Amino acid sequence: MYLGEDKNMVIDLEQTGGADVDAAIANWQNFPASYMSHHGAPCCDIAREWITGMDFSQLNAGHSLTGPRWLRKLFKWGPSKWPMHWCEAVQEKTLDCGALGALSHELYVARGVRSFPAQFILEFNDVSTRHWVETWGAAGSCAPWISEGLIYHEGCAVAVSENEIKLWDATATWWINPKQFGGYAGLLAVRVFDNQAEPPSVFTWGEHRIPANTWHKVERATADFAARKPAPKPRRKRAPRAAKKVAEPTVAA
Repeated sequence: MYLGEDKNMVIDLEQTGGADVDAAIANWQNFPASYMSHHGAPCCDIAREWITGMDFSQLNAGHSLTGPRWLRKLFKWGPSKWPMHWCEAVQEKTLDCGALGALSHELYVARGVRSFPAQFILEFNDVSTRHWVETWGAAGSCAPWISEGLIYHEGCAVAVSENEIKLWDATATWWINPKQFGGYAGLLAVRVFDNQAEPPSVFTWGEHRIPANTWHKVERATADFAARKPAPKPRRKRAPRAAKKVAEPTVAA
């Protein structure tokens, strides 16, 4: 199972009410964004050229903001060993969200798109988090990215205008909706890194204003879709149409 695999989810508008987002932010405050290391040798040069060349081939003259979904067809989601170099990444069959997010970020940069590493805090249920802890344990890894039903996750942010961004989840292969209602896989907080940003720099994501390089708690959208729709007004019955009289034929004497 990966983060976008549960298609039969039920949105619970009250499920995140007890989530301690502040504690999660404090827990992952010092987590750096993942990145691809380079050996400074041809092995990593060749690997980087191969994966960027594959991306241009898959893009096939499409829009530069198209999500690199082909990465998830090439790599399964699961535990990864860090640090990770370019030449190691291309030989793996399984990559975690940090590696997938870092590769997506690098591919957008290679396309000429302004891209920024992004970190997320999401909420899942106990069944999912226990499964992932067991999966990481079976691979000989710990799971510091899971805490009290919340998870630390990575992707990237891409600029669509000067300060307006879209958030790409490289594991689930979708653009995260700025309208968040809570519940399973709900986004509770986000941090977007921009090393060149001045302290006042703020990104726009839908109705949200996200300061660069700091955790931002995501405000829930108004759940208008859950409101009961008014009953339809009864249609007026039309009066029956009067029968048209037909003149009787005249019979000659």
